[in-house]
Amino acid sequence: MSLQVEKLEHNMAKLTIEVAPEELEKAIQKVYQKTKNRISVPGFRKGKVPRQIVEKMYGKEVFYEDAANELVPDAYEKALEECEENIVSSPKIAVTQLEAGKPFIFTAEVALKPEVKLGKYKGVKVDKQVVTVTEEEINAEVDKERESNARTVEVEGRAIENGDIVTIDFEGFVDGEAFEGGKGENYPLTIGSGAFIPGFEEQLIGKNKDDAVDVNVTFPEDYHAEELKGKAALFQVAVKEIKVKELPDADDEFASEVSEFETLAEYKEDIRKKLTEKKEKEAKSAKEAAVVDAIIADADMDIPEAMLETQQRQIVDEFAQRVQMQGLSIEQYFQITGTDAQKMMEQVKPQAEKRIKSRLVLEAIVAAEGIRATEEDYEKEIASMAEVYNMEADKVKEMLGDNEKAKKQMMDDLAVTKAAQFVVSEAKEA
Repeated sequence: MSLQVEKLEHNMAKLTIEVAPEELEKAIQKVYQKTKNRISVPGFRKGKVPRQIVEKMYGKEVFYEDAANELVPDAYEKALEECEENIVSSPKIAVTQLEAGKPFIFTAEVALKPEVKLGKYKGVKVDKQVVTVTEEEINAEVDKERESNARTVEVEGRAIENGDIVTIDFEGFVDGEAFEGGKGENYPLTIGSGAFIPGFEEQLIGKNKDDAVDVNVTFPEDYHAEELKGKAALFQVAVKEIKVKELPDADDEFASEVSEFETLAEYKEDIRKKLTEKKEKEAKSAKEAAVVDAIIADADMDIPEAMLETQQRQIVDEFAQRVQMQGLSIEQYFQITGTDAQKMMEQVKPQAEKRIKSRLVLEAIVAAEGIRATEEDYEKEIASMAEVYNMEADKVKEMLGDNEKAKKQMMDDLAVTKAAQFVVSEAKEA
């Protein structure tokens, strides 16, 4: 294999990769062996058709595309190892020569890591982060716990009010015809939650248990079901049950039931402590973000579009993994939200750009200040991860890929973290 690198504008490069003719021949033969059992030619049993016969019938190029797909990944990987440039994007591959008996040649257009010209990064001025916890915030946390420990009790002798939980049967009609998904039985609905079409819940207020109610609504223009957008609908609703949420009193007894403390005062003091710790952590992150933003604003770098696209794709892939953990495929998510991959790529573009620029300026500071991660830093990080995942340190290393490449990546990440800590420590609060 041979490699040529041509520098292009805007931190792009074209790699021209040449693979020896004998390697192409091996790939063609491999593809033939994989596919011969599916090839039918009169006069030959399946799987017994000689390659020369297949190529004569279908053309010599019949195996070329699959052979190229066999060769490109490995050849590109070897080119990356040989290339001295710092490549920061997925490649755009184009085949330039593919013919048996000749070298296989393809190009890979890639983004190169941009050079960063740092401006001021020491003594950056940022707003002071003031951490306060109010009594209202503490009470709000207590009320959340009361909500989670609430019980529902059936209401007798009064009509539906806002906030009630009603059990209903319903069926919806558009132009006198029932529509798909418009029917439900024993459905629990919290009045005022906005779970149903605008105007639906309000029309149940004042109704009583066992009432039959006609609810008239209009589907929003942006409703997810195309055939219902903007349509007037009638829902026939039967009120079966009215319940109200009953919250426990905020007192010492409640505190002792939901916490390790005997009194409400002690419980509230613990909430204050936890809220303070949370806000201090948020303030620290906000200060770091403000410092890095200021450094980015004073730095100069030319981000190649291919690098940005690769980062956008990575963010979308990360989101897809999180959605999958909740039991949805990304395709189902797109259908529910009415978006698609291209729209999401555009939505995450500012986030991708910020992520790239933050990393680049911090890496530049690592180089400028000679910041390095030590073996001790590495072992501490492994031990910390082992504690989080409740695993042995060796198992964590194994999970991460206990090799020099994986270790170097982690050491680079730790050095970047140190650079962030350095610029924050050097910053001045206004």
